[in-house]
Amino acid sequence: MKQITSAQNPFIKSLVQLQEKAKIRKQTGTFLIEGKREIELALKGNYELETVLFLPEIISEKELNNIVASSAVDKIEISKDVYQKLAYRDSTEGIIAVAKSKSLQLSDLELKENPLILVLESIEKPGNIGAMLRTADAAKIDAVIIANPKSDIYNPNNIRSSVGCVFTNQIAVCTTDEAIAFLKEKNISIYSATLQNSNEYHKESYTSATALVVGTEATGVSQTFRDNSTQNIIIPMQGEIDSMNVSVAAAILLFEAKRQRGF
Repeated sequence: MKQITSAQNPFIKSLVQLQEKAKIRKQTGTFLIEGKREIELALKGNYELETVLFLPEIISEKELNNIVASSAVDKIEISKDVYQKLAYRDSTEGIIAVAKSKSLQLSDLELKENPLILVLESIEKPGNIGAMLRTADAAKIDAVIIANPKSDIYNPNNIRSSVGCVFTNQIAVCTTDEAIAFLKEKNISIYSATLQNSNEYHKESYTSATALVVGTEATGVSQTFRDNSTQNIIIPMQGEIDSMNVSVAAAILLFEAKRQRGF
């Protein structure tokens, strides 16, 4: 079993860079996953692991092998100093993996008949992205399309806030124009959540192939998506404000669509 005890080890320094910089993640085609559940979900989602580092005071070699059974994965025992250098979360689980990224192309999506898709356009906050990926997993929808992303999907904040649902959803990353072209080519109706020229969301039918589009809380869905919608939709507000958190709005829309489909 390999061991690394120094936080100044060149490999450990490279992992710190991998964690902190999207540019490095893109160049290497790899990213870090922290936590037992997240690693297990990544493996279930057919992500390939290159290396697993573990702190023996927290997780035993036997437990490690139960989580990562493959002998092809490089396993390294690390010291507490090294683990604290790499650990991103406050909670401590003693295990971090280096995984290979997926291409996340629209062409990679495998859609069944009458798919239900959530489109996130230009969402900035990892907390909102993570919450919506968790909702997408809970609703067991067919895919999540991230249009005009403002952060790398493999950013540690996205993985952490999604509680590993980055790995349980089919995800594609693209531009707004590419998303619209894809949806139209597949004859998928587009319903954009926006205040302008909208019908109340519960008055529309989402039982056929449907994409529900949400945008940033600051500016909302782009004019391009609004202009290309089958129908713009709105969640009626009864209080003093005219908007709600985007992840809450997405959950309302998704579960209305699931309700109409009989779950």
